[in-house]
Amino acid sequence: MNLDNIWCWIIPLLVGAICALLGYLLGKGNSKTEVIDNTEELNSWKSKNGKLQADLDAANAKLNATANTPVVDHSAALKALETENAKLKTDLDLCQGKLKSAASTNVVSSLAAGAVTGLAFNAADAKAAYGKKIKQDDLKIVEGIGPKIEGLFHNFGIKTWKELSETPIEKCQEVLNSGGERYRIHNPGSWPLQAKMAYEGKWIELVKWQDEHKGGKL
Repeated sequence: MNLDNIWCWIIPLLVGAICALLGYLLGKGNSKTEVIDNTEELNSWKSKNGKLQADLDAANAKLNATANTPVVDHSAALKALETENAKLKTDLDLCQGKLKSAASTNVVSSLAAGAVTGLAFNAADAKAAYGKKIKQDDLKIVEGIGPKIEGLFHNFGIKTWKELSETPIEKCQEVLNSGGERYRIHNPGSWPLQAKMAYEGKWIELVKWQDEHKGGKL
């Protein structure tokens, strides 16, 4: 092969290769490098980091304050309150007991008042039975009791029909004995019975009984 012909092939190839290389280098030099700007995002994360750090510092400060706060013993105050509460409960129970007692007493008083009203002295009925005016709690209505004996009973605090009706026979005899031999001979056996009929307003029964028992003797 002729050497002159080889160089004719090599030289154009070299020139083409050099031109291609230069074109590549020029093209690369003229191209602009794309730059990504992350400044805004970076600042955002820095802000969040600062806030979290501030919250962490605040939490640590509270924790330290709590740890350094002395523990107060409230057991004594609690015990005092429990004692006071027990006392108040006792007072309340006592008050309620007194209230119930007062209510019961009031009921009993009302019933007693009703009973007294039911046994109230009826002067008209007494007058109708005896044909004369009868004075309430006049012990002389009892057959066998006169003014002197009535006075003896009054001296012993026995001044009403009810009181005489509840007086034992022995006590009646004691009252008579206090007046001396003159009154000792009287028989008071029926006096409480007669006084009871007078107190209960049983005037017709009393008059009938006295008619059947002269002198009040049983």
